[in-house]
Amino acid sequence: MRYTQTKASSAEFLRAALKHMGQHDAAFDPITFAVWYEVAAAMNERLSRHIVDRLKSEPRLSDDTIKQLYVDYISEPDEAAVQNIASDLHRLMSGITDQALATGAVAGVFQDTLSGLAQSLASDDHADLGDKVSDATVGTAEMQESVALLKQQLAASRSQVDQLRTALRREREQSLLDPLTRVLNRKGFDLKLASMLADPAVVVGTPHHLMMIDIDHFKSVNDTYGHVMGDRVLQVLGDILRTFANDSTVCASRYGGEEFAMVIAGRTEHDAVRFAETVRNKVKQMKIRDRRSQGTLLQITISIGLTHLRSDDRPATVIARADGALYASKMAGRDRVSFHR
Repeated sequence: MRYTQTKASSAEFLRAALKHMGQHDAAFDPITFAVWYEVAAAMNERLSRHIVDRLKSEPRLSDDTIKQLYVDYISEPDEAAVQNIASDLHRLMSGITDQALATGAVAGVFQDTLSGLAQSLASDDHADLGDKVSDATVGTAEMQESVALLKQQLAASRSQVDQLRTALRREREQSLLDPLTRVLNRKGFDLKLASMLADPAVVVGTPHHLMMIDIDHFKSVNDTYGHVMGDRVLQVLGDILRTFANDSTVCASRYGGEEFAMVIAGRTEHDAVRFAETVRNKVKQMKIRDRRSQGTLLQITISIGLTHLRSDDRPATVIARADGALYASKMAGRDRVSFHR
């Protein structure tokens, strides 16, 4: 169970959450309350840490930011969908069990029939031997039919289990995707980075890298064109990053707001820098067009901070170095790649 606080302590957390909510622009809805409740209860360290960082650039958190925080740090896979998959699996296993029991019952009767036939053959009185042989013949047919049905059930069940596994995997994957940009969300990024840091190859020196990406002057896009256009920019950037994350060596994610991250496996420093420059140039070529006139409405650039993963790194340390490199890119004029060793 996620929330285990007592009535008294939860009342204190409720008051603290409401105080937080009053200081920001997001609506007073259950999603906003859940975010601030978990902060007030000190039960979600990653969420609290990210909010502290986020407040530096966005002192009053918006609906979009709060929803993103909820998706990245609180929400779980669709419980209804997972429950449906579990129910289907339960029905499937029940069907197999029923058929197996039926086959077992037929096998028991068949065993009795064969025992009777054996006894008749062993005795000197063969008067009922014909009936015993007839019963054994019928029993053999029934046994064969029951076993065939069980085989069919198992074959069909194997296919259905594969389908259920696929559905469950898809549900889990969806829970790790950012719904707007269709790259990994923050939760997916955390899992990927932790997996990369746990890779024994990091210890023996195989180079892995982390890129932190920030859209330059994104606030002015929202201020000038509105949040709908801002979302469109985020979607297009997500589309571009996904074209680079097309194998197991590159993974793209939305770190939060207009900030993205890419984890790159098995490249030298030179190749990683060249890869980052390729991404930056690809984004710079992107044109957001007016859907009515088809004229260019705006172009965006990105700043990138790049660092390599060390054997003694924790997620916080490698992110801090990449963030430091990103800050250096911004201070140097934006639209550039900086590397932090």
